[in-house]
Amino acid sequence: MNFKKFLLDPAVAEGAKNAGYVTPTPIQDKAIPEVLNGRDVMGLAQTGTGKTAAFVLPILNRLINGPRGRVRSLIIAPTRELAEQIHDSIKVLGRHTRLRSTVVYGGVSINRQIEELKYADIAVGCPGRILDHLGRKTINLSKLEVLVLDEADQMFDMGFFKDIRRILTHIPQKNRQTLLFSATMPKEIRGLANDVLHNPVTVQIGTTAPAETVSHALFPVAQHLKTDLLIKLLGNNGTGSVLVFTRTKHRAKSLGVKLIKAGYRSTSLQGNLSQGKRQAALNGFKSGEYQVLVATDIAARGIDVSNVSHVINYDIPSTPEAYIHRIGRTGRAECTGEAFTMVTSEDTQMVKAINRAIGSSVEKRSLADFNYDAPAASQNKKVKPRGKRPQSSVNWTQAAGKERAPQPKEKIKSRTNKGAFAAFSPKKSNRASVRSAA
Repeated sequence: MNFKKFLLDPAVAEGAKNAGYVTPTPIQDKAIPEVLNGRDVMGLAQTGTGKTAAFVLPILNRLINGPRGRVRSLIIAPTRELAEQIHDSIKVLGRHTRLRSTVVYGGVSINRQIEELKYADIAVGCPGRILDHLGRKTINLSKLEVLVLDEADQMFDMGFFKDIRRILTHIPQKNRQTLLFSATMPKEIRGLANDVLHNPVTVQIGTTAPAETVSHALFPVAQHLKTDLLIKLLGNNGTGSVLVFTRTKHRAKSLGVKLIKAGYRSTSLQGNLSQGKRQAALNGFKSGEYQVLVATDIAARGIDVSNVSHVINYDIPSTPEAYIHRIGRTGRAECTGEAFTMVTSEDTQMVKAINRAIGSSVEKRSLADFNYDAPAASQNKKVKPRGKRPQSSVNWTQAAGKERAPQPKEKIKSRTNKGAFAAFSPKKSNRASVRSAA
């Protein structure tokens, strides 16, 4: 079984061949024929299964022999990183087609986007900036033939549904092919699918759970010891790469700085960064310049790095779906990976929800040489007499408590080579190891 069976246009087939596509993944094998036949498709697949090519190749095949210089396909993505990833795939797979693709999102100058949209055949973008262009009348969607909604569940989580429905009012309702892809399928997504898809075929690969190439483990720990535990885990890690997830932008930034001070090649990826800095952080992680990337959920679906072997949830995600998306950054392209989550006593309900989502009780682990009973730093400090506060010595734990509740420390994600976490990993094969909780 190979890509020749799809009978793609020679220019499109050449792009797939040059990109190293030989054997279709399950989602490609099932979705590509349906898209080529002009059907609306609702695709359910975990991240890392090759779904981008499942819609890019048929779109290129459809557009190659038609008119040029107007937007005939629009692909909507929830994040800048994912939009760039899709755009890059189009450039690689379509390099012999002479079709033009452009990417539009906020945080960068709109002027260059305006110029490129004048000649684009395919536009990839985020909802907010697409609406900006529609308001300026710098994008014309009246001739649109194919609409793709990628990672629809995350767009719902990020509050983009109203924007998407506004965009839909500018798109032809007849003779339009619509493709909707999602890793999970909550009722809100099904409602949107019913509204925008016409007699769709559903293509589902596996279940809405983590890939079987990923093993899982929980690390119970007190909130104030999370950073110490993370550094300990990284100390057991050789020279591999690690992806760490935190709940907030501030925490991602501060944790990245702490890891640098601890001697690790670390950087952070979060929404407060300019697009240039975000891209530099992602490129540095991909190239190996940075060993550790600390990120918020903004990166959960925009990072396409095939050899991330470990993901560490410094903060437990807020939903089981978010857990699935986060750990989908490892165990990609049929490689194995591990997902570690730091949990406190307050995370009990979410742990139960995650166990239900993946269909097993996640194993609990601990490090033999880590002091889990160490007190919080503030308990070791003597109370200073009242008077003028020294400028150089501030008990930040106490100071923060006067203004706001102490925030949990960031969670780090790690990517490392197999066996790098030998100090705390079980000796048995870690492939898809989800054993009963201790």
